[in-house]
Amino acid sequence: MGSLRRHGPALALAALLATSGTVHLVRPKVFRPLIPRTLGDPDPWVLGSGVAELACAGALAIPATRRAGGLASAALLVGVFPGNVTMAVRSRPDARSWAGKPAVAWARLPLQVPLVAWAWSVASKAR
Repeated sequence: MGSLRRHGPALALAALLATSGTVHLVRPKVFRPLIPRTLGDPDPWVLGSGVAELACAGALAIPATRRAGGLASAALLVGVFPGNVTMAVRSRPDARSWAGKPAVAWARLPLQVPLVAWAWSVASKAR
């Protein structure tokens, strides 16, 4: 039980980031609306953030790199927040994707706070 208590939060966050990172790579069109137009072509940003999520997930899964993985995950989650704001502002009730609907897009914004806190907590507790 102690092992689950010690490793569970990090592994759960790793699973969440690995899932999101995989979706970024497999279905990039879901995330294209998050990229501000001023950044140009959204595909490199979507693919890059997916790779970053997978790297963070890998670092979180390994106890020796967990502290760095938690800090990197917190930074990544802060870094993608402007994209979540962009998607919320662009959301429309008639959006084709569920992620582009206002209820989902705006609900994502406050969820970023506990995600960053979770990543920070994992980093703080890593040995």
